Amino acid sequence: MQLVVAVAGMIVEAITWRGVSARRLDLWRVMPVVLAAMAVAAVLARPPTLVGSVGTSTATLVGVAAGITLFAATRAFVAVAARWPPFRRATRAIYGQARPVPVAFALGVSAFVMVPFEELFWRGLVQARLADGLGAGMSAALTWAAYVAVNVASRSLPIVLGAAVGGALWAGLAWWSGGMLASLLSHILWTGLMLGLPPKPGREMLQT
Repeated sequence: MQLVVAVAGMIVEAITWRGVSARRLDLWRVMPVVLAAMAVAAVLARPPTLVGSVGTSTATLVGVAAGITLFAATRAFVAVAARWPPFRRATRAIYGQARPVPVAFALGVSAFVMVPFEELFWRGLVQARLADGLGAGMSAALTWAAYVAVNVASRSLPIVLGAAVGGALWAGLAWWSGGMLASLLSHILWTGLMLGLPPKPGREMLQT
């Protein structure tokens, strides 16, 4: 049952990303609902483990530090990569999706709604279930690969790169900690900071 929910959720998320990229679906209306349904199904199929063997305080400190570090690294990378016009246009396009709604709304929905739902599905169900039969290391690698593959459906280079780097970090944090608290905090912080303190191409879109 858990594997069925996991595979179904991956397919639905990929289809949703494809619809958003083709402008057939509205990101803010559809994606939160889809991720909420995936999260509910994930929790019903397998109640998540929030904290593993490392303890709450350690998981919290490492998760927060990882989120801030990933944000700083992403900003530095975008500052260089945005000199390449295709990447700059792709980055502007991502932030352009937030223009129809208030920035505070986009930040709140992304960081505090969509991210927790996504973590409940990917780390709470997919990675934890794979670890039962394959071990923590292999499950982290396969979860990362599946996460990147699903995000490829967005047809956005920055989103795919974010999934590749961020997904590796969050899968690694779940592997290390044995729970999803560290990855959840890191993911929330990174997403919130990227929207609250966007790189230059993002600021240009949000301010126009």
